Amino acid sequence: MTPAFSICVYCGSRPGAEPVFADTAHAVGTWIGGHDGQLVYGGGRNGLMGIVADATLAAGGRVIGVIPKALVEKEWAHTGCTELHIVDTMHERKRLMAEHADAFLSLPGGIGTLEEFFEVWTWRQLGYHAKPVGLLNLNGYYTELLTFLASSVKSGFMSDWQMELIHVGTEPEALLQQLVQVAGMAPEGQRLDQI
Repeated sequence: MTPAFSICVYCGSRPGAEPVFADTAHAVGTWIGGHDGQLVYGGGRNGLMGIVADATLAAGGRVIGVIPKALVEKEWAHTGCTELHIVDTMHERKRLMAEHADAFLSLPGGIGTLEEFFEVWTWRQLGYHAKPVGLLNLNGYYTELLTFLASSVKSGFMSDWQMELIHVGTEPEALLQQLVQVAGMAPEGQRLDQI
C-alpha cells in the first residue's frame, strides 16, 4: 500500500534530558503512522530516532531508514524498519532521505540534526527542492537559535524571505498537519482541511 505522505524527521540519537522530548518523538511517530504516513529517517535505533521509528511502526506506518555502513558496524541500525538502506557515505544518506520525503521536520537534536536542518533549508532557498521544512521548537529548544537567525537578518546576511521558508511550531500535531498540507499530500480518504 502506498503511503499517504512521507515525512523525513531529523532528531537526536540521544533521548534528551527531559521526558517531554521522548514523549513528543513518540507522538510524532504515532501521528505519522496513524495517518497512513511514512517516516523517513536516519535508520538508528537510539534516542529520539529509535522512539519515533518504533512509534510509527506501532501505529501501522511505514519506516524507511537510511544509515551509513560505519554506523551499522557500531550496531546502531534499527533492523525493524520496513526498509533499511545501508549506504557508504553521509552524503548518500542525506540524498536518499531527501528523495524519499515530501516534507522535512526537525525535532530537538544535536550537531547532526542541526547540520541536516540547515542543509535541507539551504537546498530549499537555492531551489534544489520545493518541499516544506519544519522546525519544532519544543519547550523553547530552538528559541535562541531563532533569535540568532533573526539577528543575522538584521545584520544583513540573510533576508526575511529565507526565514519565511521555515515552518516553525511548538505543537507537533499542528506542525505535522501544516507540513502535509503545504506538501499537497493528505491521508487517504481525507481532504487537506480535515487532517
